[in-house]
Amino acid sequence: MPTFAYIVKDAKGARIEGMIKADTLDMAVDKLAKEGSTIISVKAAAEGAFKGKMSLFDKLMLTIYKIRTGVSLKTLVFFTRQLSTMFSAGLTIEKAITDLEKEEKQKKFSRVLRKLSDDIRKGFSLSEAMEQHPGVFNPLYIALVKAGEVSGTLHTVLDELSDYLEKIEDTRRKVTSAMAYPVFMLIFLIGVVWAMFYYIIPMFAAVYADFNAELPTLTVMAIKISNFIVAHAFGTVLLIIVALFGLFLVYLTDRGRFVIDAMKLKIPVIGAVINNSIMSKFSRTFSILMAAGVPIMDTMELTENVVQNAVVEGAVRKARVMVKEGYGVANAFRRTGMFPPTLLQMISTGEETGDMDKLLGKAAQFYEKLVDSVIDRLTSLIEPALIVLMGVVVGGIIVVIYLPIFDLGEAISQGMK
Repeated sequence: MPTFAYIVKDAKGARIEGMIKADTLDMAVDKLAKEGSTIISVKAAAEGAFKGKMSLFDKLMLTIYKIRTGVSLKTLVFFTRQLSTMFSAGLTIEKAITDLEKEEKQKKFSRVLRKLSDDIRKGFSLSEAMEQHPGVFNPLYIALVKAGEVSGTLHTVLDELSDYLEKIEDTRRKVTSAMAYPVFMLIFLIGVVWAMFYYIIPMFAAVYADFNAELPTLTVMAIKISNFIVAHAFGTVLLIIVALFGLFLVYLTDRGRFVIDAMKLKIPVIGAVINNSIMSKFSRTFSILMAAGVPIMDTMELTENVVQNAVVEGAVRKARVMVKEGYGVANAFRRTGMFPPTLLQMISTGEETGDMDKLLGKAAQFYEKLVDSVIDRLTSLIEPALIVLMGVVVGGIIVVIYLPIFDLGEAISQGMK
């Protein structure tokens, strides 16, 4: 007999979550209704619990599809906020989306809104219409909208979702802003080094060749590297592109992604920013899903898909299996060894008091502040560090180029004596 997961409210308004056996979904609903409970959600227990593995080709095609059809988080934040406001003001979802589609200037997203409006007009729910656009609306977004539809609190869920997306976008913007300068400087440094090996060193090599003198070992190595780059400029660029694409393909594999994501967490200073950002996103996602009435197993699965780090995803997956086997939520996360004590304490307290959504919301704020403080320190330290790095690299190459001139000057001074 199939098993169904349910969320109901009893006569006192307390939220109850559990499992029920029935031949069909309708029979499960009837059983719960006869008990006098207010039904929030009923669905097959196995639904969405464990998904089959995608092949590398499928992952590549999905990535290309998302790049081709996706929109920026900023656009999605604005759309969600506007939809929430218009729906709360009394407009129907169809009317609100139609009006937003007329005002939307981005053609790609305008087509998505037009399709949403058409599907809703045909009888689809908002969540069902959004499921047709996985490049725009992720599973978390759709699950929250569906929870709002089932519980009759779609306007509240949309408002909370827009707040959530704004906080995620704000954290992402801070991290991106902190990384923009070092990335620019590193690219600039690579360009300077490339120019020196492609243009400057060959000129010095031609001069040294006329003297037919014995060159220092470091200078000889620099000239050989320069000759290789000049002779294989196109091949070198092509090799770099192929290497980057190969690294991208490796990242699409489960093992490769796990190794790369584990390395990210171990980078000094930057690893702390990434880890705190993940914990912030984890807490915020868990909080909003619990507040929306999403079942705990679905909440953990959706949170797993949102953290965007294979190491943490694996930990959430292990915890989800343990919860399914009967462990408490806090105990399951503690056994993975991946979550900090502060977060575990919040989950444990929330589990005991029934206020897990509120406490996880506070945990999210705590980790957001940690991200801000680390980014501030990182910004103040990284600029001088990069200037020193550039000076060492460029200065080192210049010294290597001028070594024969120094030797020549020393030889001339000795000859004059």
